[in-house]
Amino acid sequence: MALRPVMVNVKALDASAVGGFWAEALGWSAYSAGVTTYVGPPGGLVWPDPVVLGIDVVPVPELKTAVKNRVHLDLATTSADHQTELIARLRSLGATPVDVGQGDVPWTVLADPEGNEFCVLEPREIYRDTGPVAAVVVDCTDPRAMARFWGEATDWTVHEVADDHASLRSAKGGGPYLEFLRTPDAKTVPDRLHLDLLPYPGDDKAAEVDRLRALGAADLDIGQGDVAWTCLTDPEGHEFCVLAP
Repeated sequence: MALRPVMVNVKALDASAVGGFWAEALGWSAYSAGVTTYVGPPGGLVWPDPVVLGIDVVPVPELKTAVKNRVHLDLATTSADHQTELIARLRSLGATPVDVGQGDVPWTVLADPEGNEFCVLEPREIYRDTGPVAAVVVDCTDPRAMARFWGEATDWTVHEVADDHASLRSAKGGGPYLEFLRTPDAKTVPDRLHLDLLPYPGDDKAAEVDRLRALGAADLDIGQGDVAWTCLTDPEGHEFCVLAP
């Protein structure tokens, strides 16, 4: 049994506007079949996408707090010119520069129209084949422990593990990385972004949730009521959901 990450869930006051921003930012399409806005590759809705992680923007009644998100997206670029052009285009779409204490670094930190931070990376060979999203990055206190949990929780392969950084990627070798970065600050507010995981056809969702609990996941009640998905937190308190197959 295993679970596959299928999308990044983003909370927004205006899901349609934020979904539209990310569709334009990534060169993807926005699909609004219900209350959420799903952003995925162009050419018609395919879900779950076999390679990329889509972005599902979910409406919530509250704005983002001033606290920096502990989960963010890194965007890939292919050249210095591409990085410059992408930053200019994102700013024209409503992104704003953000200072999170990054100092003098080769990447640029921006925020989407509702303040969700993300990075536009300088060209890096490791991200040449990821598509527009290079990585989903999670702040944590123990990257090694996070790699152990998420490596067991999902069918993604652990690529690198060190005291300050760990990374995983789909065993199929495409799409973004899932990266854990050691940070000195602790989690204080709910994540504005989180991962949604999906069982494979024929797998037992309840058994998968029990397996995650045995690995260290905890149940999470955010007032979701009687829904088809299950809300959990990983060992450092990052929220995630297991969807119904």
